[in-house]
Amino acid sequence: MATAHARGAARVMLSPAVVLLLLWMIVPLGMTIWFSFQRYGLLSGMPPEWTGLTNYRYFLTDPAFFTSIKNTLTLVGGVLAITVVGGILLALLLDQPFWGQGVVRVLVIAPFFVMPTVSALVWKNMFMNPVNGLFAWVAKLFGAQPFDFLAQAPMFSIILIVAWQWLPFATLILLTALQSLDSEQLEAAEMDGAGWLSRFGHIMLPHLTRAITVVILIQTIFLLSTFAEILVTTNGGPGTATTNLTYLVYAQSLLQFDVGGGAAGGIVAVILANIVAIFLMRMIGKNLEA
Repeated sequence: MATAHARGAARVMLSPAVVLLLLWMIVPLGMTIWFSFQRYGLLSGMPPEWTGLTNYRYFLTDPAFFTSIKNTLTLVGGVLAITVVGGILLALLLDQPFWGQGVVRVLVIAPFFVMPTVSALVWKNMFMNPVNGLFAWVAKLFGAQPFDFLAQAPMFSIILIVAWQWLPFATLILLTALQSLDSEQLEAAEMDGAGWLSRFGHIMLPHLTRAITVVILIQTIFLLSTFAEILVTTNGGPGTATTNLTYLVYAQSLLQFDVGGGAAGGIVAVILANIVAIFLMRMIGKNLEA
């Protein structure tokens, strides 16, 4: 009886926060759904007009939509490949005892705390600038022609910038998982004559499988909404070379002033993101049960 009373009191005390959180999410989502069925242009001077599924039809048949889906998948896949492989290598390195290990760990994790806009601007102006950037200076030092990354390889540049930001996160998760591995297993395998590659492939990597799955899940959810790095470096260009789904919704809403079309694109993006999240949650659930 006392337990039931305590649970009831806890629910009453939590209810204001839960209601506020639901309103915080439901109200903007409801307004977005409502505007997605309206013809509403910011510069038209006309009141919103009900158009049904017209905005969705225009958005889904726009050639830029399929390009944005391809760019989104390329961006997510490229960043995941770099961060997972790089995270494993850095985790293996940081797990070894060496002088200044604490300082190196702080330096490795530091990029994760830099704002995406700031890091993108630093990469754009200090590293990838074809005239005054660090990469251009190195190319000139060896007598080579500087490479304009953002103009000639825009998607690769975006992937590199975003991967630099997320690599510390992957490294931290994988390093924590690696340090939880029982050292006696590695010592026993070494005494049995197993080389480093054998120990890594048969003991370390299987032990890191769950951590890798968690990294992929969390990063994918956030990478699907990458926006700031694209805005401050390429503005989705050249053309639509770096326009992902999030940037396409922004361009539809705030560059073309089409609130209805942008809202429809936002709902499409939410639906696709939830499909990916559900798929990944099921995948990680099966992994954790194994």
